[in-house]
Amino acid sequence: MPAKCAELLSVGTVEAALVPVIEYQRIPNIVLVPDVCVGSKEEVRSVLLVSRHAEFKDIRTVALDESSRTSATLVKIIFREFLDHEPAWTTHSPKLEQMLEKNDAALIIGDPAMVFPQTALKVWDMARLWRNYTGLGFVFAMWVVSNDAVERARQVDFAAARDEGLASKDEIVEYYKKLLGLSEQSIRDYLDHNICFSVDEELNRGLQLFYQLAHKHSLLTELKPLKTLES
Repeated sequence: MPAKCAELLSVGTVEAALVPVIEYQRIPNIVLVPDVCVGSKEEVRSVLLVSRHAEFKDIRTVALDESSRTSATLVKIIFREFLDHEPAWTTHSPKLEQMLEKNDAALIIGDPAMVFPQTALKVWDMARLWRNYTGLGFVFAMWVVSNDAVERARQVDFAAARDEGLASKDEIVEYYKKLLGLSEQSIRDYLDHNICFSVDEELNRGLQLFYQLAHKHSLLTELKPLKTLES
């Protein structure tokens, strides 16, 4: 899980990790790997706010997927900055039915967000909401490296690793088609159109705005500048 990757990095178990981008601001003595990311410019499909209510104003309690950190921060920003309304928050394992038993809405990410039946539920795509309010794409995760490992990390071609993964798309689609029970076209569309893997200027502006708003709404105690392996 993304949150677990951040924990391993923060305690020094690993020197580099793909982590929720909010953790760059929280974990000391790390730098970003430039360009490589997990982001979205339109709908992401795998980060969703789900409710039985049709309107945001009726949402008073939200269960947050425990495997998420960036997305949990994002949904809080959406409510505080753009909806001027904030529900009570709880954290829960990603089991949608249980999350909605005692809460008006649930934030769910990853594979569980892509496979649940959406009948009789209101579903908001978080990347789409961000774009509607800001006009920008959103970066969910990036590689980060401990300061102590910067020189070693500069010898690693993270972009080549990304490109190798993209070149293996057929194998990935075949594996997840069986694992998730989704159609081949659905998974291929997700990889081709919902997710982007490189940080362009728009995504960079979206990332910086996300950090600024997180700090504005006291979701970050400090705001540090973006420092990369190349800087």
